[in-house]
Parts: sequence; C-alpha cells; structure tokens
Amino acid sequence: MIEFATVARPYAKALFELAEEKSQTELWKQGLAQLAWLLEQSPVKDYVQQSDLDATQKADELIRLLDDVEAVKSTEFRNFVHIAAQEKRLAALSDISEQFQQLVLAKNDSREAVIYTAFEVEDEAQRIKIISDLEQQFNVRLQPRFELDKNLIGGIKVVVGDQVLDLSVQGKLQKLYATITN
Repeated sequence: MIEFATVARPYAKALFELAEEKSQTELWKQGLAQLAWLLEQSPVKDYVQQSDLDATQKADELIRLLDDVEAVKSTEFRNFVHIAAQEKRLAALSDISEQFQQLVLAKNDSREAVIYTAFEVEDEAQRIKIISDLEQQFNVRLQPRFELDKNLIGGIKVVVGDQVLDLSVQGKLQKLYATITN
C-alpha cells in the first residue's frame, strides 16, 4: 500500500543507518525478512491485532517467536520491534523490510532481479551464465531470484525494478499474435 510505503521509509532509513553503524546490515536484513514473514502468518496477524494487548506484550511475543534468529540477539533490533509495536507500525513491517532491502542493494550498487523460467535451472554453470548475461544487459550487478512459471512455455522473463525483459516463447507468441491481428 502507498500509505504503508510512506510510513515505512523513515523507519527503514533509520534502521539502515543504525545497522550500517553496527556493521550488521545483512544480519538485520534477514531478521526483518523473517519478522515480516512471521507477521503475515494468520495466527500471528490475529494476535497482534488484538486490542486488549499492549504494545510491550506484542513485541515481547514477536521477539520470543524469533528467538532463534540471529538479529534478535541485538538489543537495537529488539528495541526497534518494541518501537514499531508502540507506534502501531507492525502492519508496515513488510514494507519496512522491503525498503531496508532496497537500501542494502543500493549500497552494494546492485538490484534485485526476478528471473522467471519455464523449467527449473538446476545446472549451476547455466545459472551463472544467465546471471552474467543479464548483468551485462542491465549494466548493473544483480541479486537474482529464480522462479518457475510454466506459462512461459520456454525461455526466460526477467523483472529488474520496473524493467521487464521478455525472452520467453509465450512473449514471442504474443508479439506475433499482436502483429498478425493489427
């Protein structure tokens, strides 16, 4: 939601600056991702929406549920969870996590890429070749994530930010259809 994205920005930036200061950006990125995932689970979502619980109880329970996550061992990270609960920003944690991740990627001069394939790419050499070619195409270092999309028939479709590179059979068939019908 646009509203959550606006609310999330200052939290993500402040948390990123603190993580940088503590040299724990990767650790906190993983912790935020785990926290955002946890808050999307129905029982937890229902728990944090209970109005009869105070913010401290909610934050303590979230920290307890994430006890095995390394980032939670940091006092600053736990304090952030408490602040988010007190300020009623738990619903925005998914957006905070996403914006934090974008700040980490920007710091590393890289971008996230989702690579959709028709079939599982199991050969590591083939994955490396695909990533290398895409980094040259987009002229930026990529943090790739491969996802399966059987509708592609063959080939790949790549999404980097707002750019889409469609090299799939499905995409080529759609272009051919558009050309024929126009």
